[in-house]
Amino acid sequence: MGKKSAKSPKLSKDVYEAELFRLQTELVNLQEWVRATGARVVVLFEGRDAAGKGGAIKRITEYLSPRICRVAALPAPTDREKGQWYYQRYVAHLPAPGEIVLFDRSWYNRAGVEKVMGFCTPEEHTRFLRQTPIFEQMLIDDGIIVRKYWFSVSNDEQLRRFRARRDDPVRQWKLSPMDLESVYRWEDYSRAKDEMMVHTDTGISPWYVVESDHKRHARLNMISHLLSSIEYEKTDRAEVKLPKKPIESGNYHRPPRSLSKFVPDHVASLLGDSET
Repeated sequence: MGKKSAKSPKLSKDVYEAELFRLQTELVNLQEWVRATGARVVVLFEGRDAAGKGGAIKRITEYLSPRICRVAALPAPTDREKGQWYYQRYVAHLPAPGEIVLFDRSWYNRAGVEKVMGFCTPEEHTRFLRQTPIFEQMLIDDGIIVRKYWFSVSNDEQLRRFRARRDDPVRQWKLSPMDLESVYRWEDYSRAKDEMMVHTDTGISPWYVVESDHKRHARLNMISHLLSSIEYEKTDRAEVKLPKKPIESGNYHRPPRSLSKFVPDHVASLLGDSET
């Protein structure tokens, strides 16, 4: 249950990196258009745990200004937030003019983990499915550009990635008890996702599914689609002129090194080890 067809051939690393850099260059152009025009862009990243959302977000933001493009990855709601209007804490993170916000999970938590794990009542879940298309219509009517991406991973590949996290000392923190529940409740999550799609995949705010068993393919496909879906233009930038060499007046004298506290030269110890 949940298995997909045989995997397609993989791109070579060189082709992947060249195309990724080309797309990242275009993302910079998109950023500058957003800055110049005052556009507001919201991108939702949803999908199963270990589906590749974080990796895609990391590649998108790699060369962008954090003052323009920021990531909203909200923690579990506090007791106070639990009593608020459900969308309220997400509204606080919506973009101002000239900003892009990438939601690493979003209000759709209610349609997934909250539904499956019983963190919301059936009435709250039903209300969410009814209100969300209206909420997103309001955002779009106000001029916000909204894009929704669902990263789809097979159960076999998800389990493989969980095992890789378990055995990797720098990624073990990414494997939580809630992640393990997504393995044991695969069909429950599938049903919840299908129901979510029926109610919230609308003409004005559609879902775009990203096949993500190949992480590199998923990143390129998702970023390419995002760029193609927004009618941005390359903006003119002021020409920057630099002197041929640093300009010095001759009146400045650097303080003695002995007055500063320098970090220890850790690299020197590594070089010493390599020479032995």
